[in-house]
Amino acid sequence: MGGLDGFAFTFLNLKVMAEWLPKIAEGFVLTVALAALIVLAGLALGLGLAVLRAFGLRVLNWGIVFVVDLFRALPPLVIIVLLYFGLPGMGLSLSGFWATWLSLTLVLAAFSEEIFWAGITATGRGQWDAGRALGMRFLPILFRIILPQAVRMVVPPLTNRTIAITKGTALASVVGVGEILGSAQSAMAFSGNPSPLTLGAIAYALLFLPVVGIGRWVERLAAIPGR
Repeated sequence: MGGLDGFAFTFLNLKVMAEWLPKIAEGFVLTVALAALIVLAGLALGLGLAVLRAFGLRVLNWGIVFVVDLFRALPPLVIIVLLYFGLPGMGLSLSGFWATWLSLTLVLAAFSEEIFWAGITATGRGQWDAGRALGMRFLPILFRIILPQAVRMVVPPLTNRTIAITKGTALASVVGVGEILGSAQSAMAFSGNPSPLTLGAIAYALLFLPVVGIGRWVERLAAIPGR
């Protein structure tokens, strides 16, 4: 069988796709849950580290910079494998889901910390001086004047980085997590047909195309003066 018929039988086999659609749907739900947890924890941790760095404690800042640079330098797959296979040797054990969550959360936190910190430093010394002139202390200046401006400035790079890292949920298949790619690969192995991979690609498009669209909307909203 060749030509378009052969292509359709191989990659668009409706019988195979219908049979394995429920499994891909389960992987879709798992991927959404994993990505949401990564985004919430990663951004919160990154912002927290940037705030700690703003206190200007030299030793603490050295530690933050070291950790951030480490997780920015290591490939996410390497971190996942190290946590999943390495921690049991230390008496700790994480499931594939939580090993992936922790790994990608640390990576997102590292990148988002640098992005948040760039926004904080870009606000300018005059903002701090204006706050002090109003009789405000360090923390009120940081949280009421500096951070709102910093977050607004860094929305575009933060959005792009968040989307890029959450797509790394596909790496969870390496440690046996049945997310979209893992489910598609399993279905392909049992069916002997790659059509489940086509379903997986469609599932990723359904998940991340709206995310990209929302990211563009957030970027435009942040760019509107007075918002």
